[in-house]
Amino acid sequence: MKKNVYLIGPMGVGKSTIGKALARHLAMDFVDSDHEIEDRTGATISLIFDIEGEDGFRAREISMIAELVQRSNIVLATGGGSVMDEDNRRALRKNGVVIYLSASVATQVKRVRNNRNRPLLEKGDPEQILRALWEERDPVYRQEADHVFPTDDRSPASVARDIAKELQGA
Repeated sequence: MKKNVYLIGPMGVGKSTIGKALARHLAMDFVDSDHEIEDRTGATISLIFDIEGEDGFRAREISMIAELVQRSNIVLATGGGSVMDEDNRRALRKNGVVIYLSASVATQVKRVRNNRNRPLLEKGDPEQILRALWEERDPVYRQEADHVFPTDDRSPASVARDIAKELQGA
């Protein structure tokens, strides 16, 4: 495999965890765009949202994704909202395979309920917010994806293994 692998999907589907396992299977480097932003700024995503708002964060995300897709041999976990920007979608389509990791809203709620670094969930009922985000974003995820892999009731290792098999033509 010569192309990069880009993982898209909502928060709580396992992009980072599955991405690390997938990178090991494919002998590629793992990169998480949110972690790269945090490392570069020295601030958490929540703090960036607090200071710069979502628009400020999204501008940083667009810049970071444009930079990261220039690398080769990576598995990239993107932020849940990154595909809502056309520049990001174009960058991901250009030189990689896009994998949509999906999960039910109930699964997402269960997985993110104790995570305090989810700024979009701080202003209301997490289940309602996740449902609204899913309704808005799911069609875009599906449109952009080369492959879709559900992660409900599956271990990250088994999902990573299945993605690796699919990508390696097994």
